[in-house]
Amino acid sequence: MRLPVLRRTWALALAGLLGLVVPAQGLDNARLKEAAVKIGPRAVAEVPLLLQMLDKAAALDEEARLKLVNDYFNQKIAFKEDTEVWGVIDYWATPLEALDKGAGDCEDYAIAKYFSLVSAGMPVSKLRMVYVRAALRGQSLAHMVLAYYAQPGADPLILDNLIPDVKPASQRPDLRPVFSFNTEGLWQGTGNTTQGDPVARLSMWRNLLQKVRAEGF
Repeated sequence: MRLPVLRRTWALALAGLLGLVVPAQGLDNARLKEAAVKIGPRAVAEVPLLLQMLDKAAALDEEARLKLVNDYFNQKIAFKEDTEVWGVIDYWATPLEALDKGAGDCEDYAIAKYFSLVSAGMPVSKLRMVYVRAALRGQSLAHMVLAYYAQPGADPLILDNLIPDVKPASQRPDLRPVFSFNTEGLWQGTGNTTQGDPVARLSMWRNLLQKVRAEGF
């Protein structure tokens, strides 16, 4: 993720554009398979593997579910910038698009994990996409992770593509949260006071939700 691009993207996204598309929990297998055919043969091949993983995840307790989904996408997706994968400066891929490419940037990992966990039965209220500043190789870089809250106000567990382990936020001093969101709210940092409707205020998120719903998530 490139910091100047991220700032510009979020400035546009927070402009207050209207719209509401909230994906239902669960997965429409038939719609997912139809979407894969439109994307390409690699996506078609990935669908049964994804469904198998989600079925397994749904039977696990929540922390084991987090680890399975985190490991799955960290192994399936190679980190590459959007300019290399999509030929554009910033693109938010659906889980199926990311699996078809086999590559993506930090948003794509977090997106794939978020919708997979929701499809496997994780309550949306326990998950947040978190825009952070990450300390990496002596630099402060724009980055995105997925956070899981066992209870409101708990120390969240962080699902990240930078490290393989799911760790509490208190053990990730390299990450400084800026704001977080899901399909239910938008927060400053990781606080408990909502800052508005994320679907209305984040255009990249709204556009992604339309695509994800079309894929059956």
